[in-house]
Amino acid sequence: MTDTTFDTTTAARRTAVLDDAHIGDIRGALGTVRLDDTAPRTGLSARLKTLLAIVGPGLIVMVGDNDAGAFATYGQAGQNYGTHLLWTLLLLVPVLYANQEMVLRLGAVTGVGHARLILERFGRFWGAFSVIDLFLLNAFTLVTEFIGITMAAGYLGLPKTAAVVLAAGVIIASAFTGSFQRFERIAITLCAASLLLVPIYFMAHPATGRMLHDFVVPGMPGGSGQLSTVMLLIIGIVGTTVAPWQLFFQQSYVIDKRITPRFMAYEKADLWIGIVVVVIGAGAMMGFTAAAFAGSHAAGHFTDTAGVAHGLAAHAGKVAGVLFAIALLDASIIGAFAVSLSTAYAIGDVLGLKHSLHRGISGAKGFYAVYAGLVAAAAAIVLIPGSPLGLLTEGVQTLAGVLLPSASVFLLLLCNDRAVLGPWVNGPRTNALISAVVGVLITLSIVLTASVLFPSISAGAILDIMAACGVAGVIAIGYAEVRRRRKGWARAGREIDRTGRLDWRMPPLETLSKPVLSTGYKVGMTALRTYLLIAMVLVVVKIVQAALAH
Repeated sequence: MTDTTFDTTTAARRTAVLDDAHIGDIRGALGTVRLDDTAPRTGLSARLKTLLAIVGPGLIVMVGDNDAGAFATYGQAGQNYGTHLLWTLLLLVPVLYANQEMVLRLGAVTGVGHARLILERFGRFWGAFSVIDLFLLNAFTLVTEFIGITMAAGYLGLPKTAAVVLAAGVIIASAFTGSFQRFERIAITLCAASLLLVPIYFMAHPATGRMLHDFVVPGMPGGSGQLSTVMLLIIGIVGTTVAPWQLFFQQSYVIDKRITPRFMAYEKADLWIGIVVVVIGAGAMMGFTAAAFAGSHAAGHFTDTAGVAHGLAAHAGKVAGVLFAIALLDASIIGAFAVSLSTAYAIGDVLGLKHSLHRGISGAKGFYAVYAGLVAAAAAIVLIPGSPLGLLTEGVQTLAGVLLPSASVFLLLLCNDRAVLGPWVNGPRTNALISAVVGVLITLSIVLTASVLFPSISAGAILDIMAACGVAGVIAIGYAEVRRRRKGWARAGREIDRTGRLDWRMPPLETLSKPVLSTGYKVGMTALRTYLLIAMVLVVVKIVQAALAH
């Protein structure tokens, strides 16, 4: 037995890490950090080399979020409303960072995936609920990625079937190398290709001054008659930018890359790099789409991403249209990578399967079978003649919006679980921000569900729903504060000791005491569970009805 094997096995016993392949040297796409390299990074060169080795999880999860669904959503915003909704991207920046910072913290500190933590800390029902939801939602999301591939292939004049089969082969083969480093090099190369959106922006010559204004000054395009339509599009932007699969992917990918708490600062820098790239890409799409359709008969009449490519070609030349189609193809493949992996990781975590890109096929058969099976099934669905692809895309965005609040609630609860995170638990400011975000997401989810059930819902009804949710939120905050005062919870008892946190890891799960569930917690979770079940069933019924009519 080698020293490295001994070190990794011993470390796995001391922590909750479920797969011993998750402990060892960090072999990133752009560098390596050895397990025994504990020297402090004091010089600029050493810090830069470490950052390059760590870069990957935050970048991939963010760029993966600018996938085929995002291209359609941002394209619709630009074509129908110009740059008036750019401000939504600025407001989403703190939400993106807060959500993803919490999951990277959970991954680095616990060594256990998101689904497994939910299962262990909240019981079998919620563990199964979260994994089944993720599996179904990710399966449909993968279909939208292949829809994006067919759109790009059609514009480029490539045969649809060959393009889908080839893309599926590339997506599967890239993960089947048995080398984490090789997979990440492929993924980061595709992330770099997403910057093709930048030259398209300059070729389209959008009004930069107007864009800067709309980026920092919120505004609602159109009159009161368009409020409901605009609100639904804003919800779509939120849903495509803050998706549930991101939480599961980021946490498990951080674990698989073997990142530990002492590299937290570098991983946060990686996350910021990803956020900057995703905001630049989303802003560029809104900007050049707005410029391409301004004053044309197609303005305000978005169809699909192929229509955006044709509009760009008419406005800025054929090269712009071709670059957009290539960027769409690239984004769809990155999204398929991330969505498939998030599912395979989650199922491996919950079922106790070996689940690591460091392992070859023979060492993690179940993990690779789930990954390949999802990709193959999604590709097959897209190739079925007469499939209602547009309805599937719309349905995926709707379901993502419905399920997002529950994912955020679990994330918030886990990040306040001292047995899980110890000195890494949330501070008061983070809790305040995420609580506000969860409240907004629940409100948007309810509005989205109502709009699906009642397509002719009025702007007044939407405002009434939002007002009612706001009042409910204030009541909930007031109740929590009154209860805190009655219980006499002293501030000193809630202070967090952060000393020694760089070396703190969560102990094995079986050694942790089970959390004590308060009455308020049980009531809140029961209400959330009931809402999710009802909303999901109603939304799925509506989608099926629309598909049968189609």
